[in-house]
Amino acid sequence: MTRRDFLRSSLALGAAFPALYAAETKIGVPLKITKVEPVILRSPAAPGRSEDEFVSMTPLGGMTTGKGLWNRLERGETVRQGGYQQTVLVKITTDQGIVGWGESHAVMTPRAVATILTDLFAPILIGEDARRIEPIWEKMYSTQRLRGYGTGYFTRAMAGVDIALWDIVGKASGLPVYQLLGGKFRDSIPTYQGVGGGPPEEVAEKVRELLEIGYTVQKMSLAKGRGEQIRDVNRVVAAADVLKGRGEILVDSLGGYTLAEATRVGRILDAQGNVGWWEDVLMPEDFEGMAILADKLDMPICAGEQYSNRFQFAELFDRRACDIINPDTARIGITETKRIAIMADVKNILFSPHSSMGSAPYRASAIHLCASTVNSVILEGGESYKGAFGDQILSQRLPYSPGSVEVPDAPGLGFEFDEKELAKVTVA
Repeated sequence: MTRRDFLRSSLALGAAFPALYAAETKIGVPLKITKVEPVILRSPAAPGRSEDEFVSMTPLGGMTTGKGLWNRLERGETVRQGGYQQTVLVKITTDQGIVGWGESHAVMTPRAVATILTDLFAPILIGEDARRIEPIWEKMYSTQRLRGYGTGYFTRAMAGVDIALWDIVGKASGLPVYQLLGGKFRDSIPTYQGVGGGPPEEVAEKVRELLEIGYTVQKMSLAKGRGEQIRDVNRVVAAADVLKGRGEILVDSLGGYTLAEATRVGRILDAQGNVGWWEDVLMPEDFEGMAILADKLDMPICAGEQYSNRFQFAELFDRRACDIINPDTARIGITETKRIAIMADVKNILFSPHSSMGSAPYRASAIHLCASTVNSVILEGGESYKGAFGDQILSQRLPYSPGSVEVPDAPGLGFEFDEKELAKVTVA
């Protein structure tokens, strides 16, 4: 074929498949970043709550209210947002008019994340080629690496940028993100849903309700926060009884135990036979304690949502301190989460992304990672599309159903915002 014949065939291809031709043209040239914008979302206040009650936490000196020596100073409870839900979207625009959406997990102090985006990252990102996702990740991380920052608000801001870049490249190439990550292993991902309830009988009833609509895997808290009831292991026993032979209960303790306490409670959980994992049992700094606990108990130990980079996870893996990891894509990003999942697979450790309060980029990034990662097992937030930042702010929805979510095939992350509805929950 002569050069002239090749050019003619290329023009014919462009006429026959204009969308494909346009996508190839866009991805073949630099996608220069022209704008980086944080968008803070906040759901309305709960009835009777005012903004001056926005931040709430156990008072200084508050106790766990457990029995005997378990009544000690509360250290595991996190700050709460007083009835609001918040998140930070990251909107990145390129010179070809392609817009990518990312998200930074920021249920508290979203302006801190927004300031890092506008004051630190935007100046170094403007003019860069959005296709250079991994080099951009390293450039952002290097801005503060030698100044002691590698976690927290800093990496959450990075995560939002990173997710948006994958969305941009997917849209420019006409491919879903999972394809850019190497292709999908399956067409749908199992999901689990959190179950609440106070006394054991109430927990059991709520478990039955979720089971009836299709959730064979559910998650509940144990010893998260203050009060004797939340430390009642019989609540978990009641849930496990309902699911026996039909599913599993996952347990989340958010650093609520010491190693000695966890060992005693863990023996009760082990006896149930269908506790799928015990998550964040000890304080996140206690790698040695987690390793001992993982060795003592039969059920899988899960950890990861508290960590922000592969260097932290390396210590978790080296100590064999868990059996399942749940890194958070809106705290880490797609690029770094994929690296961490591969590191986990080397140790035959399973992968299940944490997906807390947030909107579509948060959830979609986790879906694409699950689809394209060999050691993924299940995804959090089966009912998340019903939340404050769920389907009502989307014009193109993510395909959830009870107990699973289909992997979207649209270019990029596979959703579209309804700008009018989005504006209703945008505060900055």
